[in-house]
Amino acid sequence: MKPILTNNDFQWAADKIGCELAVIKAVAKVESAKTGFLSDGAPKILFEGHIFHRETGGKYSKREIYKDISYKNWTTKYYGEDGFEEYERFKRAFELDQVAAIKSASWGKFQIMGFNYKRAGFDDIYNFMVAMDESERKHLEAFVNFIFSVGLDDELRRKDWQGFARGYNGPSYAKNRYDEKMLKAYKMYSK
Repeated sequence: MKPILTNNDFQWAADKIGCELAVIKAVAKVESAKTGFLSDGAPKILFEGHIFHRETGGKYSKREIYKDISYKNWTTKYYGEDGFEEYERFKRAFELDQVAAIKSASWGKFQIMGFNYKRAGFDDIYNFMVAMDESERKHLEAFVNFIFSVGLDDELRRKDWQGFARGYNGPSYAKNRYDEKMLKAYKMYSK
């Protein structure tokens, strides 16, 4: 079992950002539910075929055999139920283009997109992937670095769930009600 976050870890992040402890816990709950790892110890990922399409210039999208790993527009059509299916898709993409595959997955407890590895504090994408395999503390440190690098720390301090969700999950955040889910989780943790 990989090391998971403790209350002290969550408090470290809250102190670093200057927000309430419940805020950090709410983001973690919405992004990965229980843990940042699968039962086999691999970090949770969500492979995004539209990002792989973008990262590879769409060269695999034209072939039927790759339709589930490279496609032009975002969809949940190919998402796996248990996380292990995501790795099957990731591994197939990794065989085609390692860097593009790593960039095309969101990683760990805070589901940071691989293409954000520099914003998460890493000079090398492979070091990012290794850190995501190490511990939830590494996931948290990457999250804090990312939050500061994109200027979302003030949204967390203000509990501006819409602003945070827009910046963190993209302009389609409302489709998945990320802001509502974070507010609900925040209320649960702040009791």
